[in-house]
Amino acid sequence: MRIDAHHHLWDLNAVHYPWLMEPGAARFFGDPTAIQRDYLVDEFRRDAQAQGISASVHIQVGAADGLAEARWVQSVADANPGFPAAQVAYCDLTADDLPEQLGRLQALPTVRGVRQIVGRAPGEDARTGTNALLQDPRFLEGLREVGRRGLSFDLQLIPDLMPGAVRVLSDAPDTPVALCHAGSPHDRSADGLRDWATRIKTLSALPHVTCKLSGLGMFEHGWSAKSVAPIVEICLEQFGPDRCMWGSNFPVDSLYANYATTFQRHWSLVPDDMQNAVFGGTAARFYGLT
Repeated sequence: MRIDAHHHLWDLNAVHYPWLMEPGAARFFGDPTAIQRDYLVDEFRRDAQAQGISASVHIQVGAADGLAEARWVQSVADANPGFPAAQVAYCDLTADDLPEQLGRLQALPTVRGVRQIVGRAPGEDARTGTNALLQDPRFLEGLREVGRRGLSFDLQLIPDLMPGAVRVLSDAPDTPVALCHAGSPHDRSADGLRDWATRIKTLSALPHVTCKLSGLGMFEHGWSAKSVAPIVEICLEQFGPDRCMWGSNFPVDSLYANYATTFQRHWSLVPDDMQNAVFGGTAARFYGLT
């Protein structure tokens, strides 16, 4: 079974996404104008199934109301039983009512984990203040609670934050963690990639951390298989195929290439004997998809 382990859907009439609909906004991932439209399951399934994808993991994507988004995703999954789905919902791990929030999310059968973004891009992080989560003891305790409930955590951050993340994650060893977008290597110079490789190695040393090969176009809009080959190679070397999984990051990454091209470029970079794990087995095990 091939699985897309990281994608989004949105119905702009059902859920409000402030970041997406901000007029004239220039974001680190590019001009969002082309994706300021509904991206629904029929379009996703058409493109994914053409590449042999038969299941997927929906990742929260900055809705104004995270629970409303999760409930909408559940309704989409209920209406499409022939396409097994899991979802990672938004949750504020520092909230005073965290147990109640998690309880409401766990009432949704598709919820396998939660995400609270720690870092997106250097410029944007300076404005959002999310980097401070790694110093907040409530965040660590929230991570532990997530694990106690049998949920996973999707971690999005940039390489600069990896030392702090290692300290925090080391104290929450029972919470499975999925590292989004290969740790967002935003500096694609030779020195930048060397620094990223050194930093991500400390995360790969934690056995409960799994790496996603996803979102590699966000910091290199003209990316090619050749340009991201060093990133894929390092991730496979450090995490191994049983702790690596592929995700399209659509529709965001549709700004740089269509779905077929995105899939085929990654497929070509993964050795034949690792493809079953990276494009299905790892995600099936991590997110409980059968």
